[in-house]
Amino acid sequence: MNLLDKSNNTSILLAGILSIVISLGIARFAFTSLLPSMLDDFLGLTSAGILASLNFAGYLLGAIFTIFLKEINSKVKYFRLGLVLSVLTTFILATTTNEYVWLVARVIAGFGSALLFLIASSLVMLKLNLKEKTKAMGIHFSGIGFAIVISELISQYILKTQTWQEVWLTLSILAFVLSFYVVYILSFEEVDVSLPKQKVSKSIFSSYVILLIVAYFTEGVGFVVQGTFLPDIINSLEGLEGYGNLGWLIVGFAGIPSSIIWMRLADKYNYLDIIMLAMGLQIFGMLIPTFSTNIYLNLLSGVFYGGTFIGLVALFMNLAGKLAKNNPVILMGSMTTAYGIGQVSAPLYSVWLNSYFGNYNSTLYVTASIVFLGIILLFYIKKLVPSSLD
Repeated sequence: MNLLDKSNNTSILLAGILSIVISLGIARFAFTSLLPSMLDDFLGLTSAGILASLNFAGYLLGAIFTIFLKEINSKVKYFRLGLVLSVLTTFILATTTNEYVWLVARVIAGFGSALLFLIASSLVMLKLNLKEKTKAMGIHFSGIGFAIVISELISQYILKTQTWQEVWLTLSILAFVLSFYVVYILSFEEVDVSLPKQKVSKSIFSSYVILLIVAYFTEGVGFVVQGTFLPDIINSLEGLEGYGNLGWLIVGFAGIPSSIIWMRLADKYNYLDIIMLAMGLQIFGMLIPTFSTNIYLNLLSGVFYGGTFIGLVALFMNLAGKLAKNNPVILMGSMTTAYGIGQVSAPLYSVWLNSYFGNYNSTLYVTASIVFLGIILLFYIKKLVPSSLD
């Protein structure tokens, strides 16, 4: 097997997974992994929440920007820009503690990670030499779980003897090295093809599609609270100090097979039923820290989170594609925007509630209620037009 062969499916999938390691594992989720160490050192919880919110705001802008990229050469150009921004902004966090620089860096990191993750995923799909690409793309998105595991293991190993700044430096160097392989494999030579332009049709925004978009907004809220604060949530529980990063590592391992498992269940059963089941499990896992300080139960909360949030993105996006027919870019862009708004808003109310009540319980109650609202909306959608969403 030649991993330097640009047309080899294994090489393409490997490059895709490595692009996720850089865009999400390093440029995004390493912040969650290192948050306890940074909180102990110089960062306040309110500042952490603002930084997380700004990072997601940047990601939202990047996601919207990618919707309008039609031509393959432009995709490749901005995919490479995303790589550069992801590496540079990670390096910046290693070299300064200036809060204003961090604010700007996290916005740019979010924008860059969106360009890299979303465009690289589309390039992987374009390059794969397979008639049926669904299973292969499931392997690609399992890279989100791998990205969390890799960044977490590296972070915790270095933190044994060094500071969080050395971790950021190491991760930036790793991202820089990996980027060469990613750029080499995910490239197109002498491509002069434009993707077909699609007309915007308001007809796709039926009542149930609008409700689906709102439901996906609630999942954006549900994703980001644990995705930002889970290690600190576990560390804040009596007797569980220091276990937060183990919980985060478990999130990564649970996330590796999640999209493949949930997609298979959705193909076998009703899509909406499976989405509601996944969101229900997410809510239960989210609430575990509010009623128990048992170490095993709280580590199980990491399993429920990692095992659902990646799968839910795949489920919602695939369902949107089925509903959109001739307008997948428009509908998926609208859903991504709604999800992004949820991501931006959640860290802000989280830090306010934590500051006011002195713990994460209220944040988790509010977030669980919002996700439960999403389940109610999906249940209503199923009653409204059950046959169209099977």
